[in-house]
Amino acid sequence: MSRVIFHVDVNSAFLSWEAARRVKEGLPDLRLVPSAVGGDREARRGVILAKSIPAKKFGIKTGEPVAAALRKCPSLVLVKPDFRLYTQCSRGFVAICRKYAPVVEQFSIDECFLDMSGTDIMYPDKLHVAMLIKNEIRDTLGFTVNIGIGENKLCAKMASDFTKPDLIHTLFPSEIPEKMWNLPVRELFSVGAATAESLERHGIYKIGNIAQCDVNLLVSIFGEKQGRHLWRYANGIDDSPVNSEPEAPKGYSNSTTLERDITSYAEAEPVILALCDSTASRMRADGVRAYCITVSTRTADFCDRSHGKKLDASTDITSEIYKLSMKLLRELWDGKTPLRLLGVALSEIDRGDAVQLSLFDSEESIIRREKDRKLDRTVDEIRKKFGSGTIRLGGVTHEVGKKHRAEMENDRDN
Repeated sequence: MSRVIFHVDVNSAFLSWEAARRVKEGLPDLRLVPSAVGGDREARRGVILAKSIPAKKFGIKTGEPVAAALRKCPSLVLVKPDFRLYTQCSRGFVAICRKYAPVVEQFSIDECFLDMSGTDIMYPDKLHVAMLIKNEIRDTLGFTVNIGIGENKLCAKMASDFTKPDLIHTLFPSEIPEKMWNLPVRELFSVGAATAESLERHGIYKIGNIAQCDVNLLVSIFGEKQGRHLWRYANGIDDSPVNSEPEAPKGYSNSTTLERDITSYAEAEPVILALCDSTASRMRADGVRAYCITVSTRTADFCDRSHGKKLDASTDITSEIYKLSMKLLRELWDGKTPLRLLGVALSEIDRGDAVQLSLFDSEESIIRREKDRKLDRTVDEIRKKFGSGTIRLGGVTHEVGKKHRAEMENDRDN
């Protein structure tokens, strides 16, 4: 049985969702003027998350710093992100998709895959049912989507990225040479800037060039796995299933762009503690632990660096993660160069039930770890019952930080 996959993608999601809310309130439609969702002028937080079509004409790009966007278009209407609204709108359009499809996989907050295979009796005309879905989302929720249709997830996603907004496109095998092969290599799903530059250096500029290339040449340039992956995708080959259940996270991370640059370890400590606390609590909620901790930084001139360490035993204890994160930060950063971003990532996830003990753990360290674990569980329970903002580790920062600094001094002395 041939597969039929839909990819539903909200047009300029964050901006569309904010615009739909404002239209409902009788305010002007942000989609008709140069506008964007991102940080504000004063706090310089973050980057452009979404932009209107009029803003695109000024050269404004998703992902660029807000300051750069404002230089291109000083009259840009800039609105702050509202993630509570985004979550509500995301649930709304996915709920409509679930009315029509037996299997729905939410790919991100603003896109999902629908497996429509085997629905010929209910929906013999797939273009018609796609139109029904698209129009119901527009008419009931107030924002538009593109829908791509293909025999696999790759082709459906590529099709949904064709001309926008509020349109339906198909990309079946017979249409690949005409609709996909003339596109630049950068538009092939999963091809990033570095891969595109490497392809172009070898005279490969269009997706069709990849598809018609000797796969052994691609393997020699990119390695076995990536080379064959590029060739398969360029030829529209993708066997991945539409999964109704989300995959287990491969890692947990959190980062923050600071309102002002920090230039000392003392300023970094409470930020790192907050990041460790939020990331570790999410991990504990899923009942897992991590073997690897990584700290990342971004300087004021946008230079990104990271430094990680593999642990002998997995952990979910906030104080342990914080202690190692600060150690990694000291090894990564001189404590003087201005930083505008800090991040903490936990990876190599351990999903086992038993907590592993190190052969080198003393009785005292085992008792201390158990106390720390009980403290974390207590904090988690309080937050679960009364809200995430009920208790913060700000009061603990001083004691944990003081203890950590003392240990660092002892390490240097020894």
